[in-house]
Amino acid sequence: MYKPATKEAWKGRVDKHDGELGLRWHQAVKLLDLSGEVPEVEPENVAFAFIGFCCDEGVRRNQGRVGAVAGPAALRSAMASFAHHLPEQTSLYDAGDVLCTNGNLEEAQEQLGKKIALLLEKGYRPLVLGGGHETAYGHFLGLEKYTSKEQLGILNLDAHFDLRSYAQQSSSGTPFLQIADRLQDQGRLFKYKVLGLQEYGNTQLLFKTADEMEVAYTFANHVQLHLLPQLLQDVQAFLEEVDSVYITVDLDVFAAAYAPGVSAVNATGLQPEVVLELLKYVASSGKLVSIDIVELNPALDIDSRTAKLGAAILYQVVREWQKV
Repeated sequence: MYKPATKEAWKGRVDKHDGELGLRWHQAVKLLDLSGEVPEVEPENVAFAFIGFCCDEGVRRNQGRVGAVAGPAALRSAMASFAHHLPEQTSLYDAGDVLCTNGNLEEAQEQLGKKIALLLEKGYRPLVLGGGHETAYGHFLGLEKYTSKEQLGILNLDAHFDLRSYAQQSSSGTPFLQIADRLQDQGRLFKYKVLGLQEYGNTQLLFKTADEMEVAYTFANHVQLHLLPQLLQDVQAFLEEVDSVYITVDLDVFAAAYAPGVSAVNATGLQPEVVLELLKYVASSGKLVSIDIVELNPALDIDSRTAKLGAAILYQVVREWQKV
């Protein structure tokens, strides 16, 4: 099910006396209804489109703590009062939400894929607001046709591989195995890199699966700011192997102090500074095609810390990506 955006999601401070120089994101965001005629983006312009995936069915199936269905609304609320520093030729759009109804995850993923494919076809840069990490498979379905003649790379900031078997049913723990199998059926390579992995969060079977699939990964204790030069070299090597990149940020990659509002809290996770530097580097590469933020559970958040972190990541990515 698809629900068009409304301005109700975008409210915040208004500094009337500051005029245009006092604008904030909630005043600049335009609405984009994907159920109607969608205008194409002019070549000289840059247009970002937020689209929500209101779903935690995958988390439920994966025996996690549900609540990610409210993630998109929380992220919008956290972004609403951001100061507006984008150039005139760059626009922000809210493209509404895809809803997962009656536990029908597969139908919702198909719907998300269609909406993302439409955005890409019309020249928009998708920013997907999850949702559990089942968001990733639906997101990929939208990238599939757009990148069919390219080597797509997937960069996952995550404590987990999410390569579990989906033989019985898919979940938030299975999206990348689903993607890998779908690519293999098409004779395409699966280029997948995980940053921030936690050994204690992944079984021996998952490591075996990852090694057999030649998945690249870096443990969390090596994703540190003082190791940034080496990390950037590793990311650059990955970028050189692919034509386009899809970034997915699972907020459980961060330490609990920064991201308490997730299903699987991470006691020894990453600090935001190093992640932001890595993401800005990829955004400036000219190869980024889309990004999602997943696993935000507002019901478990404290002072909206996790929502604000996800929103800040999107802000920094937009600021860097609009330059290319």
